Amino acid sequence: MKQNYFLQVKNYLVELEYRITHEDPQDCVFVVEKESLGIKNLVIGCTDPLLIMEQYIMELPAVSAAVYQNLLQKNRDIIHGAFVLDESGRRLIFRDTLQMSKLDLHELEASLNSLALLLSEYREQLIHFSKN
Repeated sequence: MKQNYFLQVKNYLVELEYRITHEDPQDCVFVVEKESLGIKNLVIGCTDPLLIMEQYIMELPAVSAAVYQNLLQKNRDIIHGAFVLDESGRRLIFRDTLQMSKLDLHELEASLNSLALLLSEYREQLIHFSKN
């Protein structure tokens, strides 16, 4: 089943015209990009039961509670996925999870489009956060 998920996701990514910069069939992992949408080095893991997408956004400098509040409020507007922090609390990541058994092309496309929309609409605010 694991290999079927890997091929299924690969076919979807190719159909959606994402460039696969790295793939590991053994671990069912892809690294993809579509620079026209601002997506670069998006990591996709596709093992049962979940497909997990993670896009590193930036390293947060020492930030105030207001920045964290703003990020959490923005999560409410994100259609698919959310902002998360890594274990250090400094790396800002976009993360989305989808159920592999129900995955189809349109669901994957919607999640990828959500990330692209987030990056385009929220770009200026993220740049502002990185400078403070």
